[in-house]
This record gives sequence, C-alpha cells and structure tokens, in this order.
Amino acid sequence: MHRLLLGLLLGLAASSASAAAVEPSLIPRPAQLRLANGQFRLAPATPLRIPAHDDGARHAAQFLMSQLVRTHGPRLALAEGAPIAGAIALVRDVHAGLAAGGYTLDVGVDGIRIVGADDAGLLHGTVTLYQLLDEAGQDAVPALHIADAPRFAWRGLMLDSVRHMQTPDEIRALIDQMALHKLDVLHWHLTDDQGWRIEIKRWPELTRVGAWRTPPAAGEDGEPARYGGYYTQETIRALVAYAAARGITIVPELDLPGHATAAVASYPQFGVTGKRIAVSPDWGVNTTLYNVDEPTLHFLESVLDEVMTLFPSRWIHLGGDEAVKDQWQASPAVQARMKALGLKTEDELQSWMMARLGDYLKRHGRRMIGWDEILQGGVPGDAMVMSWRGTEGAVDAAKLGHDVVLSPSPDLYFDQLQSSSDDEATGRIPPKSLADIYAFEPVPAALDAAQARHILGAQANVWTEHMPDMRHVQYMVFPRLDALSEVLWTPPARHDWEGFLARLPAQLERYRRAGITWADSAFAPSMAIDETAARAHGRTTLTLANQSGFGTMRYTLDGSAPNPDSPAYAKPLAVTLPLTVRATTFAPDGSILARRVRSFDAADLYARDGNTLVNCPGNPFRLRVQPLPDATSRRPVYTINLFNACQVWPAAPLDGAQALHVELARLPNNYALAHEATLVVQRPRTTAFGELVIRRDSCEGDILATLPLPDPTAAPRRFALDAHFERQRGAHDLCMAFTAPGDGPLYAVGRLSLDAPR
Repeated sequence: MHRLLLGLLLGLAASSASAAAVEPSLIPRPAQLRLANGQFRLAPATPLRIPAHDDGARHAAQFLMSQLVRTHGPRLALAEGAPIAGAIALVRDVHAGLAAGGYTLDVGVDGIRIVGADDAGLLHGTVTLYQLLDEAGQDAVPALHIADAPRFAWRGLMLDSVRHMQTPDEIRALIDQMALHKLDVLHWHLTDDQGWRIEIKRWPELTRVGAWRTPPAAGEDGEPARYGGYYTQETIRALVAYAAARGITIVPELDLPGHATAAVASYPQFGVTGKRIAVSPDWGVNTTLYNVDEPTLHFLESVLDEVMTLFPSRWIHLGGDEAVKDQWQASPAVQARMKALGLKTEDELQSWMMARLGDYLKRHGRRMIGWDEILQGGVPGDAMVMSWRGTEGAVDAAKLGHDVVLSPSPDLYFDQLQSSSDDEATGRIPPKSLADIYAFEPVPAALDAAQARHILGAQANVWTEHMPDMRHVQYMVFPRLDALSEVLWTPPARHDWEGFLARLPAQLERYRRAGITWADSAFAPSMAIDETAARAHGRTTLTLANQSGFGTMRYTLDGSAPNPDSPAYAKPLAVTLPLTVRATTFAPDGSILARRVRSFDAADLYARDGNTLVNCPGNPFRLRVQPLPDATSRRPVYTINLFNACQVWPAAPLDGAQALHVELARLPNNYALAHEATLVVQRPRTTAFGELVIRRDSCEGDILATLPLPDPTAAPRRFALDAHFERQRGAHDLCMAFTAPGDGPLYAVGRLSLDAPR
C-alpha cells in the first residue's frame, strides 16, 4: 500500500507536464487534469481491486472489464481487497470531500487509483480509465491526476419508442453508450397517439389493441402491414436493472391528458366521447383527450401503480404537452365537471388533473415531471418542468420555484438534421450541427443565481417519427451526444470547441469498433463549382469545404481514392467539365473522418435535386421525409412544407430553355395539425386531382405550365411530368406549387431538369 502511494506521488511530482505532453482524448473533458512524467504499464491479468462487499464498486469494475473485452483490450483480474502495487484499485471514500458523482483518478508508475464517494463517482472514474486505456493502446496509461465531477445532476437523453420501437438489445447498447458519455438519465417515451408500449397487466387491451397501428400504404413498398409491439414487464425490469448498474435512471413517460389516442382506442370509456377509435398512424398533434371523470382517473392511477413497481425512479413523467382542448370544450359532461370543480378554463382543468395525479405520485414517494405546458393554469410547486418550447418555459418555471430540465426545440432535438447537405437523412429542418450542440448553454441568462439553482440540467430528445430503425437513431445521436455530454459535465471555463474536435477522432474510432453508426456531417467535404462560368465556357472553379473546418481535406480528380499523400485542398481549383471529385477529410492522426464523391457534367448545370430547393415566401417550415413512414429504407428522401406546398429554384438557368422535366413523389398525408391546419395554404385546382403549377420570377408571376397530377389510386408513387413552354431568355426564379386537395396525398419534387440549350 505504501509503495503504491509513493509511486503515485513520485510520478505526479516529477513534472506537471512536459513540453511534449498531449492532453488525452477524454470526452467529456475532466474538470481538472494534470499530466506527469512516466506511465503505468499493464501486465497480463493486471489486478483490479475493489472494496469487499461493495456492489457499486463491483458494477463499475464489471462495466470497465466488459468494455475492454468488447474492444479486445487487456483482461483484468477482479478481486476484493485493499489496493496493492501494480494494481488498478477502486476506493470508496465518503470523507474525500467529493461532489455527488465526482471522483479522482491517479496514475503513477506503480498503479492506478480511482476514489469515489458514491457509486456514480466510481463508475465515472472507470469510464475515464477506459478511455485512457483505449487511447494508450490498452497496455499503458500516462501518469496523471484527474479531479472531476459533473456540472449538472440531470444529464439525459430521451428515447421515443412509440413512433418507432427499438429492441431490448438496441436499448442496452444505447445505455452502454450513455454510461460511456457519463449521462445518467434515460427518459423513455412509452405512450402516445401512435402506440402504447408498456405492458399493464390490469389493462391488457392497452397492448393487445393500443400497441398496433395500420400504416399508410400498409404492405406496400416495404411498409409493414401493421406496425407495433410492446415491452413486457419482465423486459422492462431487466432494462431498468441493466441501466442502474451503469449509473443510469430510466424515467418513464406516460403522456396525458393529450396524446391519448392509443389508450382510448384500447378502452373507449376513458375517452371523452366514449366512441371506439383506431390507433393513429399520423404524426403531429392528434386531438384525442382522456376524460376527466373519476373512472378515468382511477384507471390512470391503477396504470401508475404498475408503472411505479417497474421503475424505481423518483421521477415519473406525465407529459402534459399539446393537449388540444376541443373535445373538453364540446363535452357537456366535461363542462359540468369544470363547473363542479369551480374551474373557469380548460387549462385550469388540465392543471387540476395533473395536480391530482401528481399528488397520487407524491403519496407514493414519487415526483411528477411534465412538459412546460403544465405551467398553464397553474401547477403544484413540487412538479418538475421540462422546457421544450424554447427556453422561456425554463425561465418562467425557475422564477416560480420549480426545478427545471432544459430540452428546447430545436436546440436539443436530435431529430433535426445535422447539416444542409442534400445527402442527409430524414429529419426536421433547420439543421442543428455538432457546433450548435456544443455552443448550447443550459442556464438561461435571464435567471439570477438563486433562480439558476433550479436548473437541474438538460437532455437531448430523440423523437423517432422519421427514424424507423436503430441505425438511423444512432446516426442522429452520435457524435452530437459527445458535444452535449461535455456541455453538461464540464465546467464552462473548460469548454474548448477546437480542443473538443481534436479529442473527437479517438471517440469516433471507439464507435467504429463498437459497431455504432455515427454521422460524419461535421467533417464531410462539400463540393461546389461556379456554375455560371461552367455554363459559359465549360471551365470553372471548384471549392471544397466542411462544416467544422477541422481536419485536412485531400482530393483526387483522376478516379482514384484519396490517401494521405493526395493533394491537400488549400484554395479553389481551376477545373474543366465533365469532372468527378473524390475528397476525404483526414484527422491529424491520419484517421478518416468523412469521404464524399461528386460528379459534375453539363447536364448537372441545368438540373436541381429537390432537396436543394427553397421555400416559397410565407412559411419557413421544412421537413425531410422518406416515401413511406414505417418502411426502413433510407433513400430516397424528399423535402416538404406541410403548410405551403410550394418551392423555388432560385435563378434557374432558363436562357434558351423550352422544357422542364419534373420527377415527383406521392407521399402519405399522415400529419395531424390540429388548429394549425388553418395555416395550410389551399390553392384552387381545375382538375380532379390537382396540378403542379410552374411560374416564372415569383410565386405570383407568369404561369409557364400547368401540369395535371395523376389519379393517386392508379399512378405509381414516383412519376414524372414534362412541361413545355416558349423559349426563355436569361435566369429566372422558378416557382413550383401544388394545388392538390388538402385531404389527399402530399407531393414532393425529386429532381428538376431543364433542356440544356443547343
């Protein structure tokens, strides 16, 4: 024992950092890190010592060992007992003055010592050690001292398993990654309009009926005949235990009083109308509400009874968002209930209902969380508020004395695209890049110090309407989760965007070995040419860039794959069409961050991908979708505006053109807009199924062509129309608007091609 401590002290005192020392690639970055001379070399079966009869230390040690096995790292020999020379030791010290979840990690020539005051601290220390072992080639660790603790108590990720499900194994893999990012809350969205995913034994219809929906175009083109499933109570208990062993609390969400379609489809008597309805296949805001009578409240309380037996979490999320009050307003029984309770508005009624269920949770030692709409009409003072409609809800809640978790849209919505590139997958627009996530500040500037103490932390939300499989979920989560983990863990003074990028390649290599799909959007080479010059004489300039500005882009023009000896891009290149560009972004360590290939020819100068068009004036909403919502195909994708089916090709090169070839896709109109449906622009049609109207210069300009849309019951999902018009002169904006009936399918532009001038 004394020899181990002496070795640690000598190694750390030798030098705080030599000139050649490089900060290890740790994510999230520790609060304090001091490098020293020397290293600890692992021997075969290096001892891993834990305190006797310490389950928390054993869980931390086993997690470390499991990660090393998965990455073919060194095998450790786990044993109980005091630290010894040549060993890795986990030490529990409640008198070490460490914050909750904090730890110290010391590496000296004679061993490694991790000290934590609680289970979380020991686990966090082993996660840091795993990254150190991984980066060091897994046989040696540089001498150093780390003193570390989380900035926020709530470091979370919300997973929506309603719109699209994930298997238990996939969720376990996500939990492992959360632990490796030092996150501690998995908010699990389990009920909504589109499905009920949690087995409730007292109410079996919730899963027999409510867990299944009939998708649009069921059984066609990869769309399943029905979609759904649920998690049994046995499965849930196993996942909760698995997460707990990794320091993660699973917080369940049962959404109410809105987002209730699946439940009411299962038990109509608990809806407002009492009528049998179907589980909804529509994304967006459905209008089904729970009733507010005593039988419905007793039903919900009995559901919560089973939920509380499955989830030991102190917090239970009850939703409270997007509850459109139309059914309550139209129901004489609900209005009578309001009057009997002395309530004046439906918002007050929702608040009463949430308070009633919140009190039920409180009597059972639990605490209610709700989305920020629960502030409307008043809410019990001990309710926690999750602010999603920007950060205003967080400010209001904190000023009222409520604890708050930030999860604002679009800032921390991981269903937002990650770049504006036309090769991105499906998701919401505008993009939220890796840099955007890293720049997020969870504590609103409008709060004073006392109010800011109510900010418990933040989480990213993974809504899965447009993520039909887990590989897509992973693509949208990683590496943006790395950025968020550092925001939530590391003190602001230690935030360093350039340093984060420098540490990221090692993490991306861990993803490769773990089989995790990650997005290379921050590093992907984008390629652009001066099209005006190319159209004039075939010679032009080629420009390369990437979103983050990190790494070295190397390129080839001869068909070969770029390698570390290929030319490095430094300035725009003079090129001649036709042209194929291959570009690769290399990290400073030589690893590959992203590859792209793009060809340019004369025809491309007179064509546009539909995803590169811009909205017509009037509504900025944009969404990139796949052809069918429950099929797992990733391509093609289409950009739509649910409120204004109109897009523009700016400065289209019409000079000499007489024809336009338009490739189109017919998409399901499975979007529930509730009151926002009044914002949808309806254009008069002159044929049965509507038209594509093409105008020049503006969306009120001269009509170049009107192309009738085919019968949607007979035409293929993807089809083409050709417009012919008088020869044009110059460049003009081309506006393309659909007049299809609002209750019919949606249409999207796949590609536009002008006839090139001869």
